[in-house]
Amino acid sequence: MIYKFKPYKKSEILKDHLKMGGANPEGERIDVTSLYFTRGGKPWIGVMGEYHFSRARCEDWYKELCKMKAGGITIVATYLFWIYHEEIEGEFDFTGDRNIRKFIEDAKRAGLDVVIRIGPWAHGECRNGGFPNWLMEKPYRLRDNNPQYMEKVRIWYQAVYNEVKGLFYKDGGNIIGIQFENELVDNAEHLLALKNLALEIGYEAPIYTVTGWNSKYGAKIPVDEVVPVFAAYVEAPWAGHTNKLPPSPHYVFDTMRNDAAVGTDVINETDDSGWRLPYERYPFATCELGAGLHSTHHRRVIVTGMDAYALSLVKLGCGNNLVGYYMYHGGTNKIGKLSSFNETKASGYPNDYPILNYDYHTALTEYGETREQYRLLNILHLFVNDFGEILAPMENVESEHKVRANDFKSLRYCMRTDGEKGFVFINHYQRLEKLEDVENVVIDTGSVVFPEIAVKGEKAFFMPFNMDLSGNTLEYATAQPLCKAGDTYFFAAIDGIKTEYKFAGGKALNTKAGLDSIIEMNNIRIVTLTWEQAKYVRKLSGKIIIGVNCDVYEAEGEIHAVQDGSYSYYIWNGIGFDKINKKREFNQAQVSFEEVDEPFAPKYTKEPEYLDELNIGGPRKRVWKKITVSSNEGFIEIHEEFDVAQIYADGELVADIFYYGEPWRIPAKLLYGKECYVVMSELKDDCYREF
Repeated sequence: MIYKFKPYKKSEILKDHLKMGGANPEGERIDVTSLYFTRGGKPWIGVMGEYHFSRARCEDWYKELCKMKAGGITIVATYLFWIYHEEIEGEFDFTGDRNIRKFIEDAKRAGLDVVIRIGPWAHGECRNGGFPNWLMEKPYRLRDNNPQYMEKVRIWYQAVYNEVKGLFYKDGGNIIGIQFENELVDNAEHLLALKNLALEIGYEAPIYTVTGWNSKYGAKIPVDEVVPVFAAYVEAPWAGHTNKLPPSPHYVFDTMRNDAAVGTDVINETDDSGWRLPYERYPFATCELGAGLHSTHHRRVIVTGMDAYALSLVKLGCGNNLVGYYMYHGGTNKIGKLSSFNETKASGYPNDYPILNYDYHTALTEYGETREQYRLLNILHLFVNDFGEILAPMENVESEHKVRANDFKSLRYCMRTDGEKGFVFINHYQRLEKLEDVENVVIDTGSVVFPEIAVKGEKAFFMPFNMDLSGNTLEYATAQPLCKAGDTYFFAAIDGIKTEYKFAGGKALNTKAGLDSIIEMNNIRIVTLTWEQAKYVRKLSGKIIIGVNCDVYEAEGEIHAVQDGSYSYYIWNGIGFDKINKKREFNQAQVSFEEVDEPFAPKYTKEPEYLDELNIGGPRKRVWKKITVSSNEGFIEIHEEFDVAQIYADGELVADIFYYGEPWRIPAKLLYGKECYVVMSELKDDCYREF
């Protein structure tokens, strides 16, 4: 069957219409058009990952940021939670794990730009949405332009500015963006007041953002003052029920950016007040693509690598020109002097989350391990970082016939093109559902006809047409472009599809994938890697490196592996791969568990009580076990089923989790040399489970 597209219509690109943009001391500019961002005068797609410095240890920041960089992230976004820094009114703390200046400087060392999300309200599953308890007790309205609240915001903004002064892009620093507030859908006047206040204090960055979702007409924002950024999650653990959700619309190609309107065919021109977010004035930008998700007590979700990869690929095909993930790196909540900092029903919020755990089941875990989405997402990031300049100006063109999320038979496809060249995107994945195989697929872009393929199994991919490779026109390839090194171009073979390259005026070339699969023609080389090899490709300091079943990253100019022990990797030398072997001593900790009587009451003297976490939804039986580890190296695992588990080391709560169906991995160094216990509460049939 031949699959075609709707007609391509080139949009008018608006420039210099937004009140943003700026230059660094070297004269490089970052600007925003209506279709894409530019850097140094060229179209540019940033890859942004959220990592909360205050939910991590400052001694780990640099190493973890280097892992993010290796995973293709170019911008790290981070919330500043007010409650973390001014828990007691008038007493600010920007030391240790709260040292925002050091975090930004560590990001620069790692080669990352920064977007600071300064609130004042943040959410992020933080207590009071990040507001200090004392602020919640004030008699005036919060998140409002009243003078009492705005004066407190001024003090907060000034305190943060004092820490980050001199680190902005204009100063030669790496802060390129600022987000004001979060999820404020109906108060453009307040958002503008926050921006004006920040500018008055001295904040200045090329990009200003606000979240744009939660209304089918788009959040009410100050037009042309900020860029609205959007979200797309694979599930909704905050949903107030325990039923399975219908198939997610985020796995079909729909260009509606706003989550509340995705899949809606007909929307009135405006709401009752006359408002409609003018999407056509802004590039499609995301800040919260779900690389993972945090389980609530009543909804336990598992995010797979394919869940995250297919989601991001679909949004890229739909025109996403700022690829932003929430979260990209998990973390651990702090315990304050007066209360814990997690969101709970007891603190007036609709969901219960763990006291400490903010792992988020995402690309990099709470403790810095990699998950499958780290590898799969990097396949996209490699491409965006090397070819974003040609992709960014390309616009989405829909398939000839629209496909719904509950349609498990039809081919899901679209393209991005400039009218001459482009990329065809295909997604054959729907979370928690099985799509039927699609045979005899012939893609006709209007200028290029691809050879027939079959789309089977769980896969998502894109293929180029009329792509320029150093002056050679690649008419089509049935492989996915990855990255380049000089005039060598790396592609990933798509499982189940024969790899074929066709250059203009030449014959089709077939090849098998592997490290030695090298095609030489004219002035270029093409290397076709297997999909499994592609998952371990990293571009570090311009060099192509492939880990041998390990995730490598660069820190202080040296190549390291995330996994413990000895490791190997291949490095491209310009004509082939050299193998490097690294020996590293590793003594995996051994662990033993001994069931014991309850050794102490898990009670915290402040609110909430630790015991309450073990009895959410009513009293539950508890089992205690003493933990003994033999060394401080590696991870231990807990395999039992439970509702909530907590670990105490020398009487201090050091880890907790809501069980979601996978082994709980804890660093041995967290427990070694201490008297440690785990307590597990009884699992009941009172939550939505994906296990």
